Amino acid sequence: MSRLTIFAKGNLDVRDSLHSQKLGGMLVWNGINAALGERVPAVTIRLKHETWNRSDALLAARGAVPAELLEQNLPLGAFPAASQFSRAVFEADADVIVLSVQPDVFSRLARHRRDGFVFHPHNMVAWSAEQRAWLREACAVEDFLTPEASMANLARIIARIRERSAAAILVYNLSPITPGEAVHSHEGLDELFSTRIRRFNLGLIELSQATGISIIDVDTVLARAGAEGLKIDTVHLTGEGSRLVAHEVVRVLDDLGLLPEA
Repeated sequence: MSRLTIFAKGNLDVRDSLHSQKLGGMLVWNGINAALGERVPAVTIRLKHETWNRSDALLAARGAVPAELLEQNLPLGAFPAASQFSRAVFEADADVIVLSVQPDVFSRLARHRRDGFVFHPHNMVAWSAEQRAWLREACAVEDFLTPEASMANLARIIARIRERSAAAILVYNLSPITPGEAVHSHEGLDELFSTRIRRFNLGLIELSQATGISIIDVDTVLARAGAEGLKIDTVHLTGEGSRLVAHEVVRVLDDLGLLPEA
């Protein structure tokens, strides 16, 4: 039996489809090896996953958590400080590296006013009053990234990965479908996340043209199967949605010649 190693730097979209997904405490999808077993049972995938706060933060990461942030001992939940400042994606010995545009679409970060580092202040409901006061006093909010800034950052990330690795690079796009959304006139509205997602998806196509990375086209996969029934909200998929995305990853790996013939 042969084995592929995937290093995945991403959030729920990547984790749920590649590792596993639970809803209400019940396992609703068991990850990419379940999809692979249906197609090429002689291959298994070893998966390493880290959450990702945003592309600009990843480029700035130095591999060590800033001392002042460590001192705060913030309960950052699914975004531990070690993961937020990790450079492992640039150092991983992997056959495949998986990224996603999801953090750049949805995340605002905090920037330390004095030291300049950025981080995702996740899980603030669990912070103490003193920790929240520190955030207000010591940090400023960084606005959302533009699609143009995101794609420029991703190009730099891809170039840095390729300095030492020939791993295939796959990047998830997003489905813009939001269950229940029925806007027909955008006059007077701020940009909706559904519109923002479409702009990022177009930027990702141009990035693929320029760099040769492969897009995991979540948008198309879900649209073909009926996206509204496969999405819980703008971000979260049902178990069936995650299953379909995992099968698309397997299809792309096969198309890239990384899987043996069945």
